[in-house]
Amino acid sequence: MRNVLRRFALAAALIAPAALGLATMTAGSAQAAPVKTVTSATAKTGAATAGETVLQTEINRLINVERTSRGCAALKTDAKLTTAARGHSAWMAQTGAFSHTGRGNSNFVARSKAAGYTTPSAENIAWGYRTAKQVVDGWMKSPGHRTNILNCKSTTVGVGAVFSANGTPYYTQDFGY
Repeated sequence: MRNVLRRFALAAALIAPAALGLATMTAGSAQAAPVKTVTSATAKTGAATAGETVLQTEINRLINVERTSRGCAALKTDAKLTTAARGHSAWMAQTGAFSHTGRGNSNFVARSKAAGYTTPSAENIAWGYRTAKQVVDGWMKSPGHRTNILNCKSTTVGVGAVFSANGTPYYTQDFGY
């Protein structure tokens, strides 16, 4: 019985990060996991729905609470980084993929620069969380995501929250200097 419990605990520890729908990226790292193809009206138009806008705004507010409580300056929302983040979230929502590598094999640096932002610093992604608090709490419990959020050298942020056709939310958070 003890071996069964030990195996269960090990399996849970190995799959928990994937089940939480979290991934972090800084320059040079990426992971890909294409799953299914879905479509989203939001993803096609690029315009945020009211629900997506509320999520994006609340995520920004919550990460600034985390930052300022630890001595970092609040991040300013940047329209270009938001465009890059929303575009990547839309791509993930359309394809069902959960990856820092996006459309055309792009990474967050290429997507940010294509949107007109010249000095991106990091990217966090997530999926499936239903509230801004849940996604920010998930990021703060993950060492890599937490490091990106609490990097006091970052000065700007763009958040993209996009719902897939089946209602699953996909999140991208792009940081810049």
